[in-house]
Amino acid sequence: MTTNTLVRHIRESVKNIGRNGSMTVASISAVTVTLLLVGIFLVIMMNLNSFASTVERDVEIRVHIDLVADELQQKELKLQIEKIPEVASVVFSPKDKELESVIESFGEEGKAFESLRGEENPLRDVYVVKTKDPQDTPAVAKIIEKFENAALVNYGQEQGTVEKLFKFVNISRNIGVGLIIGLIFTAMFLISNTIKITILARSKEIEIMRLVGATNNFIRWPFLLEGLLLGVLGSIIPILLISLSYDYLYETLSPKLSDTFITLLPFSPFVYQVAGILVAIGAFIGVWGSLMSIRRFLKA
Repeated sequence: MTTNTLVRHIRESVKNIGRNGSMTVASISAVTVTLLLVGIFLVIMMNLNSFASTVERDVEIRVHIDLVADELQQKELKLQIEKIPEVASVVFSPKDKELESVIESFGEEGKAFESLRGEENPLRDVYVVKTKDPQDTPAVAKIIEKFENAALVNYGQEQGTVEKLFKFVNISRNIGVGLIIGLIFTAMFLISNTIKITILARSKEIEIMRLVGATNNFIRWPFLLEGLLLGVLGSIIPILLISLSYDYLYETLSPKLSDTFITLLPFSPFVYQVAGILVAIGAFIGVWGSLMSIRRFLKA
């Protein structure tokens, strides 16, 4: 395709958008509503995924070493743990450090444990184990439990906390992805039918073009570019609404969440990433809708 032909197609597609006012509004509205819903779910899912990833990174296995284990046996236990393929790191935490953590965690009441410093410390030395994939934590813990000199292996399994967390994260991600895919297919169906009506309304124009020898590709290109423009135009309002709303929510909620483990993704570059995704989805929906509609007509 030559540059002149491409310019001609672009000019023609822009004219068609202005010429078919009601159909243009209907197409853009279909894309706008769908992309707004997709954008909202994207914002929720990306923040949820970020939060889940942060929590997952904090999941660790605490291997309490047997009190009777000497230095050589401790090193042997560490080597056994490091040989597990799913293990990412093994860090030694002496019992003095463990006691300091206990004292700090109790705040003012923790001062009661200060008398246990030194020889009176009843705690065990600990190996803090991190897995490459946090969801491998329960399986790796079960392996370590069988090792000699591993007196106690803890990863929050008492109340099933870790398993519940992973289950919640997986279900949330699957539901979010399913909803987004469903919304995109709905938009593709709506815009395909809307553009099909537009094409049918211009059937005489297309027939004349075919009679004068225009190829299918020559007829198809203006409609594809028109669908592309409709999709991009339909993404503008959702991007503006989501950007303004997220900026307000971020500025309002971030100070209130600063003392919690819940954090929102910063406005930049997060909103720009969402905007790019929405433009890409809008363009894809528009082109696909036009392609399906014109293909059926040209086959007729």
